[in-house]
Amino acid sequence: MSASTVSTSAWMASPTGQARRRWAFWLAAGLASLALSGAWAQAPQVPVAEVTLRLVGEGLTLDGTLQAVKQSTLSAQASGRILELHVKAGDRVRAGQVLAVIDDRLTQAGVAQARAGVAQAEAAIAQAEVELRDAQAHLQRTRELRAQNFVAQAALDMAEARHRAAEAGVAQAKAAATQARAGESQSALAQGFTRLTAPYDGYVLATHAEAGDLAAPGVPVLTVYAPQPLRAVVHVPASRAHLAQQARRVEVELPDPQGTQWVAPVRQTRLPAADPVSQTVEWRLDLAPEHAERVVPGQQTRVRFVAGDQQRLVVPASAVLRRGELTAVYVAGPNGFVLRAVRLGAHHGDAGVEVLTGVKAGDRVALDPVRAGLAGAQAAR
Repeated sequence: MSASTVSTSAWMASPTGQARRRWAFWLAAGLASLALSGAWAQAPQVPVAEVTLRLVGEGLTLDGTLQAVKQSTLSAQASGRILELHVKAGDRVRAGQVLAVIDDRLTQAGVAQARAGVAQAEAAIAQAEVELRDAQAHLQRTRELRAQNFVAQAALDMAEARHRAAEAGVAQAKAAATQARAGESQSALAQGFTRLTAPYDGYVLATHAEAGDLAAPGVPVLTVYAPQPLRAVVHVPASRAHLAQQARRVEVELPDPQGTQWVAPVRQTRLPAADPVSQTVEWRLDLAPEHAERVVPGQQTRVRFVAGDQQRLVVPASAVLRRGELTAVYVAGPNGFVLRAVRLGAHHGDAGVEVLTGVKAGDRVALDPVRAGLAGAQAAR
């Protein structure tokens, strides 16, 4: 053993060295305590809520779909090639706006021909009226001459026959003109069939054809819809239709900035017959305008037929942590938060989410599960 090692051991074994060693130990313990207290002061403080039994609606919950009350599939009423398609899916349209134009050369020719027929009929009326005036004047002169015995009775008879023929000619010309005008209107209407117009203000939901495609009567070209009003459509199994009819209230689940919200429809309609294939009864639930603004047609939703209220164990929706197949909550304990797997039931909107297993009444769960998972997180007091 070297001289330096012997001198160090002697120094630590001396009374003064033992005092220094005890002082170093307590200094280290104090520093560790200060570090621990500093870490404790910086630990995340997470707000918590108590798991309680609450009255929630119980009944039949089914998946549904949101639909536009005004939705139309436009098709051509005349055959021809689509020359122009002015809109695409998602475009906003106004009532009366031309959306598509079909080749109308044949209808234009028909309109021109009908107009020519009208002009010809009007000319025939003018000519017949001239002949009628001439026949009237001739008849008047003949009557005067017959009264003075300057002409025979046969001349008067011929003048009267000519007058009657002129009157019939005018009536025939007017009838022909009426028929020609009807033909013109029909041709103009047929030409209008070559233009697809928006029936109301709304949006283009889909286009089923493109410029150059052949359009035919009954073949869809465009689908348009109005954003208001909207309704939720749900198909209730016929075997459970009595539960829906006996429900005290009906609610529709809609998205909300805080999660979801159950709202009551302003009007509900139940179709009087069941579908023979699916054996379901269709319910149509009209939404209020302020609720319809947050959703779009085609969106999935849920409809709840509430038969009564029962007590259920619920937790706030924000307390639920979902990671893949794991559904859990952080429960506050004496030493921090403990992660517990839970099995959830129905979502009851503002009342919270029903918990079937995993927690009990009185447990306190973290309202921010992400922060609750941080090291040293504690329940806010």
